[in-house]
Amino acid sequence: MTQLSEHLSTHTGPEWLTAKRKASFDLFDTLEVPHSGVEAWKYTQVNVDFGKLNPHPKREVVSDISELPESVQKRLKGTDVGAFLVLDGPDVVYRTELPAELTAKGVIFTDLKTAVEQHADKVQQYLYSVVPAEVPDDTTIAAPGTTPSKSPDPSEGKFSALAAALWTNGAFVYVPRGVEVDLPLGSFRVMSEAGTFTATRTLVVTEENAKVTFIDEQDSEELPGTYAIGAVELVVKDGAQLRYVSIQNWGKGVTHIQRQRGQVGKDATLNSLVVTMGGTLSRTEMQSHLLGQGGHSEMLALYFANEDQHFDHYTLQHHAAANCYSDLLYKGVGDDQAVGVFSGMIKVDLGAQKTDAYQKHRTLMLSSEARNFSVPQLEINANDVRCSHGSTTGPVDEQQLFFLRSRGIRQELAEKMLVTAFLEDVLTRVPLKSVVGYIEGIIAEKVGAA
Repeated sequence: MTQLSEHLSTHTGPEWLTAKRKASFDLFDTLEVPHSGVEAWKYTQVNVDFGKLNPHPKREVVSDISELPESVQKRLKGTDVGAFLVLDGPDVVYRTELPAELTAKGVIFTDLKTAVEQHADKVQQYLYSVVPAEVPDDTTIAAPGTTPSKSPDPSEGKFSALAAALWTNGAFVYVPRGVEVDLPLGSFRVMSEAGTFTATRTLVVTEENAKVTFIDEQDSEELPGTYAIGAVELVVKDGAQLRYVSIQNWGKGVTHIQRQRGQVGKDATLNSLVVTMGGTLSRTEMQSHLLGQGGHSEMLALYFANEDQHFDHYTLQHHAAANCYSDLLYKGVGDDQAVGVFSGMIKVDLGAQKTDAYQKHRTLMLSSEARNFSVPQLEINANDVRCSHGSTTGPVDEQQLFFLRSRGIRQELAEKMLVTAFLEDVLTRVPLKSVVGYIEGIIAEKVGAA
């Protein structure tokens, strides 16, 4: 642990942040690596020697988009965003500024490191408020005026504490009360050094009746022995609307571990989309905590695992207030010797009456050697609710494949068409054409039909 301790000492900042970092690192030091004996990690084993983790080297700012990695250039040219950041490891290497009219309205979009320096009051108020810095497994979460109950999330632990202690940078978005941001904002994170790790943190705050879309992307070439660890905090105040999109397309050899959690206020809406396509091992957690009456959460996800990829998704729909609605639809594809894991919980607190919650997970298997584990769960402590969950796993329909092949369509293209059709009901719920087109391109590459 000596090397990580030395890395912690390199982080400077205000006293409150230094204290949070140290408390998180002290917790990290006492916790064991998640293993199969922990139910939330039953099917996923992360092999990491923390004593040998090397931080990603620093990177310099570039003056022109042509100096960025080719994959990032291509992505930025094909997307519609109002402003964006590009981070290479721990550093912002390129950025565009917000339109002047948004800045005049009080909208803030910058990297988190800069935000700590220039907007300290706002960052201190919200940072670690959604994904805690040093809270152990018995974290309690409750809506205002209700009795707290233990969170059903047993996976708070070592990686979350490490991300809280050693984050180097990330994105900060703040939208004031009543302000609507029409074009999405974006953060594009890359890594360029094998055998290293990077920890990032994203904080998005939408005040009352505000509205914004944030696209959070990760991309790299093949990087053996590389770790990307992070946390995303989404604050959605009363009446606000936040659409959050996460696209993970790391190269082979990357281990990705990230917790994404939203707190949703009264009559507020959080729409989330999690796309997992890259890396060798990926553990992504998406959690919505509905803390105000009338809150709404839509949780969508797509993943496509092939070769030896291992994708683990852990979800939580936590209804802590009455009259809230949540809808989860996760769809995945498994090919070759890949492994897919889904563990989803709908948690309804005592007093959260009139809850309306749905959870559906479906997996399409393109190979008899691919494996899938699905664990949908309910924990209901109220007696006037409507909750349902379900999971299905099955192979490509041979009749559909034969129908396409009999019309002269080659095998790879026929499979691509069936996979795209299978995922279509998720994609049609995403009103971002450039994002949908990008995802469809990755799918085509996965099935060899690009």
